[in-house]
Amino acid sequence: MQQHLKTLSGNGSGALLREIHRGIEKESLRISPEGRIAQTPHPAALGSALTHSSITTDYSEALLEFITPVDTDLEGSLRTLADIHRHVYSQLNDEILWSASMPCVVAGDDSIPVAQYGSSNVAHMKTVYRYGLGHRYGRAMQVISGIHYNFSMPHAYWEQDWREAGSPGGLKDWITGRYLALIRNFHRYSWLLIYLFGASPALCASFLRDRDTHGLEKFDPEGKTLYLPYATALRMGDLGYNSAAQRDLQVCYNSLDNYVGALRKGIMQPRSEYSHIPSGQDGDYQQLNDSLLQIENEFYSTIRPKRVAYSGETPLSALRRGGIEYVEVRCIDVSPFNPIGLDAEQVRFLDSFLLFCLLSDSPACDEAERDHQQANLRLVVNRGREPGLQLSSRQGERKLTDWASDLLQQIDLVAGALDDAHHSDAYRQSVAAQQAKVDDPELTPSARVLREMRERDLPYFRLALAYSQQWAQYFREEPLAADAQARFEQEREESLAAQRDIEANDDISFEQYLQRFYAQYQAV
Repeated sequence: MQQHLKTLSGNGSGALLREIHRGIEKESLRISPEGRIAQTPHPAALGSALTHSSITTDYSEALLEFITPVDTDLEGSLRTLADIHRHVYSQLNDEILWSASMPCVVAGDDSIPVAQYGSSNVAHMKTVYRYGLGHRYGRAMQVISGIHYNFSMPHAYWEQDWREAGSPGGLKDWITGRYLALIRNFHRYSWLLIYLFGASPALCASFLRDRDTHGLEKFDPEGKTLYLPYATALRMGDLGYNSAAQRDLQVCYNSLDNYVGALRKGIMQPRSEYSHIPSGQDGDYQQLNDSLLQIENEFYSTIRPKRVAYSGETPLSALRRGGIEYVEVRCIDVSPFNPIGLDAEQVRFLDSFLLFCLLSDSPACDEAERDHQQANLRLVVNRGREPGLQLSSRQGERKLTDWASDLLQQIDLVAGALDDAHHSDAYRQSVAAQQAKVDDPELTPSARVLREMRERDLPYFRLALAYSQQWAQYFREEPLAADAQARFEQEREESLAAQRDIEANDDISFEQYLQRFYAQYQAV
């Protein structure tokens, strides 16, 4: 890693570190003033959820997703995300955005309206996919919010990296192999992100309505809030984005062939436990198919290899065509303590962490190591702040705090190179702030959530609602500039026109559309 940093920092190459590409996707539930999931349709004033580039929906009509364009300006990305919030608030009337990952009061699956995208084939496919998720895992799991962080290195970096390695093979394959190495290291060390930024140690008891095997404790005598005393991010555990059935899917990141092959198998092979859910019989589509995975996106992972796909192209086909273009980090909780859910300090640390994962040695992974990684993740999700907690490393059992401090020392070297490139000390400061959380677990967001609940004598729902109301007022008191509002209004009209064009140009049945879509998997 130090040799990579020396090369990056020399010969003027530090400029490449100023060209890291990033994009942010942030989910937020629309809620009523009383804190219930909004039952209203996606506001027409926000444009088309199918075609709008920065405002769409995820699982539910009420689950908004805000997307920033790819940018090299960290502060600019955060300003863009804040502007999206301001614009949305200008159109929400009395509704507000839920400011935490675990949802507000959930009154059963019927209280969660599935997202609708219009009458086109692609819109129908998106909605049917969501119906399938609801039947398989329940709708409540699908309205957990998170932040996805997209990261890539500039092409000039890859060209230099490839040449210095002796130009082995093709550049495309070199880039893919290096991103896979990053992903393998990410899986080794992602527990650190869960510890540092997890903000979901508790949840509203309504989320687990009629479930009594969750293993959580009552936070209050009435049982309105359930929690674990040392939990960090319940969103990332068995109660959140997790699938017992998918544990049979042995996804390997040692090569693109391994990854594509495993997901293709999951999509193509029927699964008996899903056979009772209609998938086209007599025109009844309650899921896209009865396989383990309807499409690639159903595979839950803390990080994904990605490439921008052509219209109608499957994600696996895109990866096979062009290799890995960027990675999508998916394990970041929405912080209730920030108006947009994260801040610049966190983003700087994410850049430092991901660059560390890229530059460090990354041996091939086997099944035994994957089991250790999953066990570490579960431990930190449920018990991350527990004094003396031990994790499994390649060197044997290690205390979380010792291992975290060793990792942060190495990440600090990367942060120093980023600071040199940016003529700042902000990256190393971000690492120092994380070391403080390791030294004192009370500084973590998860500890702060529980502490404020106790100090303010509030259940989880009331605390999160109070922050949601605070940030609603914050954005409504600082409206968008007129020119920015005009740009959003123009994009609204363009997105609605684009949706109409898609609907007007459909010339095949939905059954034919799905046949053509799934035929692509035969070729990957």
